[in-house]
Amino acid sequence: MNSAVMKSSINSMKSKEVINISDGARLGFVSDVEIDVETGRLVSIVVPGAYRMLGLFGKEDDIVIEWDDIKKIGDEIIIVDIKL
Repeated sequence: MNSAVMKSSINSMKSKEVINISDGARLGFVSDVEIDVETGRLVSIVVPGAYRMLGLFGKEDDIVIEWDDIKKIGDEIIIVDIKL
């Protein structure tokens, strides 16, 4: 896969909302992805942690979701199955 196609694929992932089927929670939107540079395969996606108390007390840790926990990637959402 050439770099232009990869960059386009990554950017399209960032517009998708992540839903956890384990509890029905809306986790947020993809902020980053981790790719194995040797194989070019997606390893995980990252969703930013929620802000605490109006953002005054920082935010929770980012949620890193492994490829094996991604159940379906649709046009607008990504369905995952994780335990938080």
